[in-house]
Amino acid sequence: MKYIPSPIPIRFEYMYSATSNRSGRMQYHKVRPGVTKLRISRQEFIKAYNEMTILAIHPLPLRGQDAVFQLEFYV
Repeated sequence: MKYIPSPIPIRFEYMYSATSNRSGRMQYHKVRPGVTKLRISRQEFIKAYNEMTILAIHPLPLRGQDAVFQLEFYV
C-alpha cells in the first residue's frame, strides 16, 4: 500500500493505533501526544474509526507481508 505523507504538519487531539505484538496479537491504543498512551479495546478502536472525524490515516505495512498492515489514524 502506497503512503504519501502530508507536506504540512497536522494538528490533532488523539492518535489511534492498531499494531501487532511479537506473537501476532493485535493491540489497540489511544494516544494523546506528549501526555498519555492508553491501551483500549478492539470495540473502542472500531467505534472511534467509524464515528469520529478522521484527519489522516497512516498505514504501517509489515515487511514481507503485503496483505497485512498495521494502522494509525488521527482525529
